[in-house]
Amino acid sequence: MQQVAEEDPEKGAAWATTTAAQPEEVTPLINNAPTSQSFIYGSPPPASLMPSTSSFISSNTTCSSAVTPRFSNVTIDDDSDNDGNNNPPPRVPSMSSTTSLPARSSSTNNRPTSSSRVPPPRQKSSLHRPLDNGSGNGGSSENNNNASSFHHRPAVPQRQPLHSTRSSRIKTSSTLIILVLGLFLAVCTLFQYFVMGPDSFNLPPDLDSNNNDGGSTIGEGVGAEGGRSSGSSKAKRKQQQHNDVKFDEFGRYIVEDYDANPPFSDILPGVAGIYGKPLYVFYVNRGQGIASFGVKSKDYPIMEYYSANNAYQNTALLGFRTFYKGRREGNLLQGKKSKEFLVEPFDSSRTRFSQLMESSSWNEQEESRYPVRRMFIGANDMTIQEVDMWNKIETNVTYFNLPEEDFGAFVKRTTISNLDEKDALHLSVLDGLARIQPVGGKLSSLLKMIGRTIEGFMGVHHAGWVDDLTMPFFRMSEIPDDEDAVVVEEAGHFCLSYIEYQEKDLLPIVYDTNKVFGEDTSLMRPMGLYEKSIKEILEGKQYGAARTSSAFAAVDDVTIWPGQKITITSFYGRADSITDLPIIARRITQGGFATYKLSRARALIQQITSSAETVTAEHLFDKHVEQMFLDNALMGGIPVLLGDTDDDGGNADDDEKIKVYHLFSRRGDLERDYDRFIIESTYFSEGPSNFRDVIQNRRNDVIFNPRVGAFNFNMFLSLIQADGYNPLSVEAVVFSVDDPEVCLRLATNAVGFADGHRAQREALASILCDGEFRPGQLVEMIEEQNIFLMTSLSSFIDDVAASSKVSPAAVTEGAGFSADHWTYILDLMASYLQIYPDREEYLLFSSKLTYYYSHRVVSPRKNKYVLSKSYNGEWLHVRQLDATYESTERREYMRQYVNPASGWYKNEANMQHDVEGNIFKSSAMEKLFLLATIKFATRDPFGIGIEYEAGKPGWNAALNGISSMLGSGLPEAYELKILLQYIHDAILKYSRPITVPNELAELIEKISTALDELGDSDFIPSYEPEGEVKVPQPLFLYWDAVATAREEYRAISLFSGETHQYSSGDVAKFTKRWMKQIDLGIDRANVIGSHGHTQSAGAVITPTYFSYNVTKWEETGDHNDEGHPFCIAKEMVIGKFPLFLEGVTRVMKTMDKKQAVALYEHVKHSGLRDKELKMYTLSSSLTGQSYDMGRMMGFSSGWLENQSVWMDQSYKYYLELIKKNMFDQFFEEMLNGMLPFIDGEKYGRSVMECSSFIASSAFEDPKMRGRGVLARLSGATAEFLSIWKLMFIGETLFQLNEGGELEMQLVPTLPSWLFKENDLVQSPAEKKYVIRFKLFTSISVAYFVATPKDLFGVKPSKYIIGLRDGSIMSVESISSTLAANIRKVVYIDYIHAYF
Repeated sequence: MQQVAEEDPEKGAAWATTTAAQPEEVTPLINNAPTSQSFIYGSPPPASLMPSTSSFISSNTTCSSAVTPRFSNVTIDDDSDNDGNNNPPPRVPSMSSTTSLPARSSSTNNRPTSSSRVPPPRQKSSLHRPLDNGSGNGGSSENNNNASSFHHRPAVPQRQPLHSTRSSRIKTSSTLIILVLGLFLAVCTLFQYFVMGPDSFNLPPDLDSNNNDGGSTIGEGVGAEGGRSSGSSKAKRKQQQHNDVKFDEFGRYIVEDYDANPPFSDILPGVAGIYGKPLYVFYVNRGQGIASFGVKSKDYPIMEYYSANNAYQNTALLGFRTFYKGRREGNLLQGKKSKEFLVEPFDSSRTRFSQLMESSSWNEQEESRYPVRRMFIGANDMTIQEVDMWNKIETNVTYFNLPEEDFGAFVKRTTISNLDEKDALHLSVLDGLARIQPVGGKLSSLLKMIGRTIEGFMGVHHAGWVDDLTMPFFRMSEIPDDEDAVVVEEAGHFCLSYIEYQEKDLLPIVYDTNKVFGEDTSLMRPMGLYEKSIKEILEGKQYGAARTSSAFAAVDDVTIWPGQKITITSFYGRADSITDLPIIARRITQGGFATYKLSRARALIQQITSSAETVTAEHLFDKHVEQMFLDNALMGGIPVLLGDTDDDGGNADDDEKIKVYHLFSRRGDLERDYDRFIIESTYFSEGPSNFRDVIQNRRNDVIFNPRVGAFNFNMFLSLIQADGYNPLSVEAVVFSVDDPEVCLRLATNAVGFADGHRAQREALASILCDGEFRPGQLVEMIEEQNIFLMTSLSSFIDDVAASSKVSPAAVTEGAGFSADHWTYILDLMASYLQIYPDREEYLLFSSKLTYYYSHRVVSPRKNKYVLSKSYNGEWLHVRQLDATYESTERREYMRQYVNPASGWYKNEANMQHDVEGNIFKSSAMEKLFLLATIKFATRDPFGIGIEYEAGKPGWNAALNGISSMLGSGLPEAYELKILLQYIHDAILKYSRPITVPNELAELIEKISTALDELGDSDFIPSYEPEGEVKVPQPLFLYWDAVATAREEYRAISLFSGETHQYSSGDVAKFTKRWMKQIDLGIDRANVIGSHGHTQSAGAVITPTYFSYNVTKWEETGDHNDEGHPFCIAKEMVIGKFPLFLEGVTRVMKTMDKKQAVALYEHVKHSGLRDKELKMYTLSSSLTGQSYDMGRMMGFSSGWLENQSVWMDQSYKYYLELIKKNMFDQFFEEMLNGMLPFIDGEKYGRSVMECSSFIASSAFEDPKMRGRGVLARLSGATAEFLSIWKLMFIGETLFQLNEGGELEMQLVPTLPSWLFKENDLVQSPAEKKYVIRFKLFTSISVAYFVATPKDLFGVKPSKYIIGLRDGSIMSVESISSTLAANIRKVVYIDYIHAYF
């Protein structure tokens, strides 16, 4: 190693000048490097994001009163200053404090006037310059953090001293002269207007930059009439040749004529920051986009949840609507009359459908009547635009979740622009939600089943003065449960709205639907506006009882001068009480509030995606990497570190005071309507999700953030039960503090030592010691009990986390256990060892892990093998039904762990105990060995696959019927082989004994006895293309004996506490013997092969699934609940299925490169290949298969799991190709079948977003082939990030040399076409091409080559490493201390590798 005193040649002398102009780097949420500007949680944004005199950015979180209400006490006066403390983002003032309502007008009805007139255009003043950044004007995301982007109102002038009498007279004379001149100019202006006409005015264009996300791309192409030119319709409908044209300069995906395109649905991420309360939001490309939003789940809607197919129909009518009732003044002297109109932007009647535009009657005049519409899909916001040249009005609407506030809200910003260069636009406007639902318990199913009855509970209340319409509160009188205990509803939904730059005047809300739509119950036409003006509607009486209301912000008169615009901003959310509304109103009406919050919403996502920053020659690929990282995070969660997180690079393994907590995990949307999603509207928002989804999408956590250590591996292995299964739903980990003295210390530090704080101190200590909690729940309990914190909330959370223990939390939902979930634990272990190869022994033997304890148990065969008729009633067959049951014994045992304070189970209730009441724990190696033993004992009668004995299949959940067919899966057998091989090698490597419960030792002994009796015969059957293959009797007897032993083991609820120790040699002997049996089973499977329509059976491609048909049985004499007799199987024959891609993917993991290449060629020419799309389908044709297989047979061919291109499985296959160093094959497949390189026109949505599946060529409708369905939240994101890791980092980033020392080596797999020209080259001798990316979320890495070339497994010739202290090192290899420091991240600034 050599330390170099010279400058980095890539940076050179010009580096400082170059980088000085770069935007400030946003701190990533996954924070490793020390930074003084971190605002990971509990602290305000950096100063560069903060206005110097903002009235709503005060970060004071210390209350001055003795009681802390639900909202923090924050000063919001217009002249308040930012104190610069590193505290959580500010929140609404105290509800208990005396606060004035928003400023009121002097109108007789005591509500602010909705009349507003925008002045004529004027030159832009620095004091009045609105936000041009993050304001919805398409400002560059790189500038989102500039302080200059924040709007400040001009300061109020100070009172001047009294003048002398003479100066007063001079001033009076000057004033009179100015008034006379002004009057003269006014007369001249009126003369010009009425005599010469308005055309004589040539007003300068508006210089206001507060465009609502139009951006230069939206507004390009000014037409001859002064607006945007629509261009030729045929040219606009022409298919684009490159996906690049689908994105604007800010990386937003553009959908031209979005409402005329095939329908699709999408989501807003539901990310409101760590100290924010998100809402769920779903949208479609119909109407004004938003199809549903609400709080927590679809059961608590603000806008009712509908599945995608219904949302495509309903959104344009039931969603957000806007109505303009306006006129343009004419000139009577020139014979021009006023033009009045009533128009609804984004209405479906003016959609530019291709059938209309291609008809023979279509012409330029006809085209001008149909506005041009676009949708702009951002990472955390969505914008729609309509350019209506017939009425010369442009409408831009931007939606986003309100971030970093103590209340949740969804924000709609509607910007109305006058495109006419000459005539002013006089408008009355209704802008809002056609149907808003109240708060009243779980409403989703009630609204659909008994909606008319439910309306009887509905009402609209008001938080303002008498007759004030500005703060309506939508709630039901009580929760509509038919129970004896009546619950009165106090919470409600709200709608608050204003015109930006007139924020103090809240707009009145029209909530009476009949006033807008009259008797048109279809809501297609605003019949009320044909009859009355908006002003008349506001002056009239509105009714909200016993009906579903609307929520329209009303502007009764506004003048928009040529080239000018106004923005109506509305907030829709939920409040716990009607008394909250005035305080929320004061919060949101601070100058520039909405604009700043939009910039923060974008910045939050940028903080997340910056962890995967990638810069190559393919810009779309770079953005796709960030999108996949984001969507992967939404599935698995973003890991953040809580507790004593000093900037020393320590990880959660080494420091027990560092706790890992995941944020923002959620799943569910309009297309995945089967998902019961939950998005907690709390701080530290985190929702539960499926075990497989979470464990799969956390695979790369340690790759991007080494400080999380073995957290995920230990957590998910702890959730493995003693029976080898696991709970189906995973929740966020819970914290607990068991020591009362620690609780009291934490409470004292938080609320103070004074005697006057004793009550709050004791209350807080009680909360901390009363059971498990999560950070968001802890904050809610503190707010509910009005506990006042003397310290910042973030510091308090860290103190509590550092002193707490963390436990995994999960829920056993429904019946059955999935057969494949355990296999993903191997992926977590592999990822960990790629970063920490020197800690393998510690990982396997040091930590003691618990077992999850479930109340559900797998039924023995005698209680689930049922004799019943076939689906057509022609024959009897044996099926496996009710494969699991709820154990009364286990339920009774768990009840002793109910927390009396909360009534909930303590986490200990779900931990395996022994008969003495002790929690049973094992090392990771011991749990892995137990898991391998159970799975080996679960092999099917032919000894081929792992039985689907617990009511659910493996990865392919659509094979839900295969369990009833006594089915089994070969994929799990391949994974078991990998696990056994790893245990065998690791146990010999470290020569450490293991200890297992006696009950497991007894099972192992019975397995060994059965194997001895089976003998050494391989039992390879003869090939039978069509005939049935009977299970040989010796194999059947072995299976029966081992299955019986397994059932006896599972019948034990609690371990005895006695253990048995095995030496490393014993374990190696067991695993070696078991692997031999698995290999024999695989050989049998390859002989039996697959079978399907138009497909010959054979062994060139591995089969995936099997079933067993019982040909001989005995009835037990017992019956199930439906009267079917139970029976015992005596003989079986094996059943075959068509080819599935899952089997190919799993078996390739066990192959060498030569074998993998041969398999690849077979698959490429098989029924698994979609030759038209050049992609791979989930299965070959299923025609002719039994419907007993499951719901996949009910789906149409090419759709969902029936022979579609399932992206998760396809990406798993691609991942195996690059793992096997099949580089040419991988990159060929990448350009054909991976985003963002596929045909965007066929895909039908943003090529940034990965769908769950693509309709294959097997689908009957040619127009749907290649269409992406079930957008985002796909398991493919995890596979893609693993591919990205192999491409940019290599297979093993860290390894141990022969001397056992740590080494680091970057070995990328990058094609030449990804290299871009290096724009920082200083001399011809320097490397001219570069690829850049982030390592560990914060270390900048660059690869340099002289000319573009493939780097396939090539090591760098030299590294130049920049440290954070400014020093630079040049080395040929990275070893020892330097490698360890890179892994700690905090010391390293950049790594430049030269090839």
